[in-house]
Amino acid sequence: MKKRRTILNAEDMERVITRMAYEIIETHRGVKDVALAGIMTRGDFLAHRLQEKILKIEGVKVPVGAMDINLYRDDWTQISHYPVVRASKISFSVDNQNIILVDDVLFTGRTIRAAMDAIMDFGRPARIELAVLVDRGHRELPLQADYKGTTLATLHSDMVNVCLSEHDGKDTVFIEQEA
Repeated sequence: MKKRRTILNAEDMERVITRMAYEIIETHRGVKDVALAGIMTRGDFLAHRLQEKILKIEGVKVPVGAMDINLYRDDWTQISHYPVVRASKISFSVDNQNIILVDDVLFTGRTIRAAMDAIMDFGRPARIELAVLVDRGHRELPLQADYKGTTLATLHSDMVNVCLSEHDGKDTVFIEQEA
């Protein structure tokens, strides 16, 4: 039997996304040459939320794109013999831009490595940064988030689930652990 514990509710998520937007603006002293690239599926929705927050704060609409990284994964054959591949939507030049990859959960780092490979196929960014809603540790690759909503100490066997209203009908982050 699994024990379920809520980590972030809708109000918490709103607060941490707002804080992350302020951190991005502060780090870059504005948002000139900043673009967001959300990793499908939930990272895409989070990137759009960050875009909206930055627009409200700075009055600037930063470019946002969505990336499908399935074919860049080093484990795609283990996930499925027939991976679902969707089109990436990067409608802006990444050349000389500060690209912020956006994802829901940072775990081993393998998804982010794949996303970095994918973004390089679009051009040569000035810098690549990472924004995640949840950093749960257990890295297998030497990667870290530049902007994070929350950090969780988890067991490797724990499941961290992010639900977003755009995809799941509600906003919540919860962890499932063996009871």
